[in-house]
Amino acid sequence: MADLTTERLSLRSFGPDDVDFVFDMYSRWEVQRFIGLVPRVMTDRAEAVERVERYAALEHPVHGIWAITDRVTGGRLGVALLKPLPASGPESPLLPSGDVEIGWHLHPDAWGHGYASEAARAVLDHAFAGGLPRVLAVTNPGNRASQVVALRIGMTHLGTTDAYYNATCELFGIDRPAAP
Repeated sequence: MADLTTERLSLRSFGPDDVDFVFDMYSRWEVQRFIGLVPRVMTDRAEAVERVERYAALEHPVHGIWAITDRVTGGRLGVALLKPLPASGPESPLLPSGDVEIGWHLHPDAWGHGYASEAARAVLDHAFAGGLPRVLAVTNPGNRASQVVALRIGMTHLGTTDAYYNATCELFGIDRPAAP
């Protein structure tokens, strides 16, 4: 997984030093309330250890889950992801749909600074440079902030769908730009 940089941000692989940040971020209801079919906060640091290990183990030339950090201070801000989008269905775990999703989860201390849009734009550029023809985003219908980020990075609102995650989601998409 390639590290990514923007004017203000570094997006890098996760490591053991990120566990406390991950636990702090995902133990907050304001972060978790729109994530998952049945949102719930982390209650045990061991969950954060497992999640960081899973994030760090992901090896793919294009897909990734990155720690979003401040380029100057190294302070942790959130998570950016580019991964297979699971189709709705009876299987557990859900099977990949063939589509790829982009997503972002930021710590509340990082909200309102444009970090989600900046990180998402870098991930989207990486996706298209890696050959992906299309990227989707799914958001909880009540998550207006994430919907604004999707629009800000050039995605188009495609309507409401229940095709992914066994949930009703607002769907956004963007196709790789044609070569000049």
